Amino acid sequence: MSVPRIEPSPATAFSDALSAFTFRAEESGPIQFLMPAGTLVHHPDHTPGYDPGRLRAFYRDMMMARSIDTEATALQRQGELGLWPPLAGQEAAQIGSAHALRADDYAFPSYREHGVAWCRGVDPVDVVRLYRGVTNGGWDPREKNFHLYTLVVGSHALHATGYAMGLAKRGSDAAVIAYFGDGATSEGDVAEAFTFAAVYDAPVVFFCQNNQWAISEPVERQLRGPLYQRAHGFGFPGVQVDGNDVLAVHAVTQAALEHVRTGNGPFFIEASTYRMGAHTTSDDPTRYRRAAELDEWRAKDPIDRVRTHLISEGHATQEFFDGIDTEAADLAYRIRRQVRTMPNPDRMEVFNHVYADGHTLVDEERAQFAAYQESFADEGAK
Repeated sequence: MSVPRIEPSPATAFSDALSAFTFRAEESGPIQFLMPAGTLVHHPDHTPGYDPGRLRAFYRDMMMARSIDTEATALQRQGELGLWPPLAGQEAAQIGSAHALRADDYAFPSYREHGVAWCRGVDPVDVVRLYRGVTNGGWDPREKNFHLYTLVVGSHALHATGYAMGLAKRGSDAAVIAYFGDGATSEGDVAEAFTFAAVYDAPVVFFCQNNQWAISEPVERQLRGPLYQRAHGFGFPGVQVDGNDVLAVHAVTQAALEHVRTGNGPFFIEASTYRMGAHTTSDDPTRYRRAAELDEWRAKDPIDRVRTHLISEGHATQEFFDGIDTEAADLAYRIRRQVRTMPNPDRMEVFNHVYADGHTLVDEERAQFAAYQESFADEGAK
């Protein structure tokens, strides 16, 4: 039987339902609309904004994110990149939440949000060049309202909170979203960000992609209860969502953004998902997790469930899927071609943006490094 189109409920009504749901989440489980088998399920408190066209757009962007990730991982294995943090398995969490953002909202990523970068219009080549080591940043964060990657775990939650406080002081109704993993919630910086955000009613959504592993440390070694409940101790709401369900992630993030942008203070989302690859390409996950666990989560693949649903409900043709496959392959080829032809950076450029203005110590270090480089040229001339 085909599923009828369900019109999205008003965001304010959905936000009210979210607040009520928060206190029943432990017994009801994570918010979920689309099951691993590709079937829609009814949720007693929420109605998804069901639109086949939107679901096809979600599918396309998830496929593009996976293509970027697969190609970048291969490039690192072949010595073209110094490092790469894979995102495979987390596409629904990233694409669903990114599609909920307005153009004037600001996103603070950690270092794995390649899918969010794609949705914000950042060229994936600019993301990859960062891990090739040929740029000091990668992109202009002001151009796409997408901040630079942060490898210091959890520190950017404070940056996001400060930026959100600034938006509120200027009277803007834009919102901020900060992405981090389960491991970051064990960092003091995140706790401090929660405190500041709660006290100052900062319009920030804290989006935790709980991928079950903080490098080699399982999530159950980090806390005794569900992650989302940590928000309650800081005085603001938190919910858990099936992070492999793009429909649920999108709906919950949209409601959370509406909650924070209307002056209600911060909101915490725990998207329960799974990192199917390594923490980074320097990691060997076979040393700390079972193959059976990986197989269990592969059966919950976020892309497969959308594809299955689109096919079973007649919302996409084989021509559509073939077109997406071709587009993804073309994107991967462009990334590979441009990465392998990237020029080496000017070594002296690293000194140019340490301070906004000149600094005598930096000038001295620049001169010393220049002399060091010239010494190699002198040796070659002998």
